[in-house]
Amino acid sequence: MTEIRIDSLLPAEMATRAEYLGVRKAEMPAFTMFMLAVLAGAFISLGAIFSTTVAAGGMTVTAVDGTVVYTSGLPYGVTRLLTGLVFCLGLILVVVGGAELFTGNNLIVMAWASGKVTTRGLLRNWGIVYVGNFVGSIGTVILTFFSKQYTFGGDAVGITALRIAAGKCEFTFVQAMALGILCNALVCLAVWLTFSARTTLDKIVAIIFPITAFVAAGFEHSIANMYFVPYGLLIKGFDPAFIEKVGGKVANLDSLTWEAFFFGNLIPVTIGNIIGGVVLVAAIYWVIFLRERKDF
Repeated sequence: MTEIRIDSLLPAEMATRAEYLGVRKAEMPAFTMFMLAVLAGAFISLGAIFSTTVAAGGMTVTAVDGTVVYTSGLPYGVTRLLTGLVFCLGLILVVVGGAELFTGNNLIVMAWASGKVTTRGLLRNWGIVYVGNFVGSIGTVILTFFSKQYTFGGDAVGITALRIAAGKCEFTFVQAMALGILCNALVCLAVWLTFSARTTLDKIVAIIFPITAFVAAGFEHSIANMYFVPYGLLIKGFDPAFIEKVGGKVANLDSLTWEAFFFGNLIPVTIGNIIGGVVLVAAIYWVIFLRERKDF
């Protein structure tokens, strides 16, 4: 008689599931993989839009002698908590809706280490998915820019978007990489926890705390930054009237450039994300649960 289990999978079973899913992801047809990656880029961007809007809610807009004044309405930690909580939308859409996210796919290394995925297959997945994530993110950036959603809340959303983008361009290479390592350790732990799930609700609950933690702590996610920074760059580059109006309320706006985005943020954060996901999560769990199964 077969025993019916309704409880969550145990860690050793989660490792087997991660290995199985890694093989499926690596063997996916290129076009399907790319389209699912475009979706993931858009999904993470939707989470970023949500979090930017909520972060803008921490600003109080008042008029003093006809001049608009922006002041902080919530304590820093509370604002970060709320922005992290709503950002979870992105990974929930990816995991439950079905999409391919570069940072989460770092866990394919577990199947690669077991010899079930080739190096070529691993790099093929990462390359296609990374490009697809970028396309989905930039597409969402363009659409959101034309919606002029950044003018909402008395321009508070746009000011917040510019502050976020400019802030991400001020890290040193090492700092950005370290923030990327910490971020993807939490992202991959969130995905790892979903491997234990048997229901949609299980998956959602598993995602919430690790993702909220990385956003609240200010860690750096390469795919999210494909939305955050280009969005600020589009506002800065293509709406000079808005910049003239609010630019003085954004510190170090001159640091927000495409060069700073690619070389000062995206590259080091991506490297950090790979280290965090591969070394701190995938490799450790592979050694614990799957190493003994591999024939050396």
